[in-house]
Amino acid sequence: MQKITIAIDGYSSTGKSTIAKQIAKELGYIYVDSGAMYRAVTYYALQNGFISKEEFNVSNFIKQLPNITLKFKFNPELGFAEMYLNNKNVEHDIRTMEVSSFVSAVAAVPEVRLQLVKQQQKMGKEKGIVMDGRDIGTVVFPDAELKIFMTASPEIRAKRRFDELIKRGDEIEFEDVLKNVQERDYIDSHREDSPLIKAEDAIEIDNSNLTLEEQYQKIMHLVTMTLESFE
Repeated sequence: MQKITIAIDGYSSTGKSTIAKQIAKELGYIYVDSGAMYRAVTYYALQNGFISKEEFNVSNFIKQLPNITLKFKFNPELGFAEMYLNNKNVEHDIRTMEVSSFVSAVAAVPEVRLQLVKQQQKMGKEKGIVMDGRDIGTVVFPDAELKIFMTASPEIRAKRRFDELIKRGDEIEFEDVLKNVQERDYIDSHREDSPLIKAEDAIEIDNSNLTLEEQYQKIMHLVTMTLESFE
């Protein structure tokens, strides 16, 4: 059976990674969380003092990009690949609110996007891949056979993120999470380089009122239809 490329874009906390993992597992495809790559680069910037609430030393940070190595390593116990930054597992570290607060600013740097897009395109060269992010269907894989654009109301997305952080044991206020979601929406949609927009041929799915199972069935139906069109 011919393999295809599946691009899943959308706003933060719409569950892109969750559904992308499910689809990849069902099809036996490679799954790539492009957001984890940007989070890892942001974590590096934070750890090395290039970005803070006061300033973002973009020029010096760009000089350090060649020193950043990103890899996904499959964890059989978890059933998915974890993010490694310079050979260190940072999967847990990159999911904090601190990283969330700065990732959109780091992702807006053209040099960062250029380097990561090259890596992502190389990963998907042989197809048989499911990748989620902000510009997968518009920039990384504009010729993807199936493009999905996911959305949900800011309040619902913030509640999902809030619940996730509380479950992890983080101490956080809902209003802070909602503010972060809204700020990321604005930055992602208004950046000059590869802004978050729905590809013309992408299928939009608003999952505000969908259960995980309903969402899975809906998207798997689209996947099946796309695959059958190549038989």
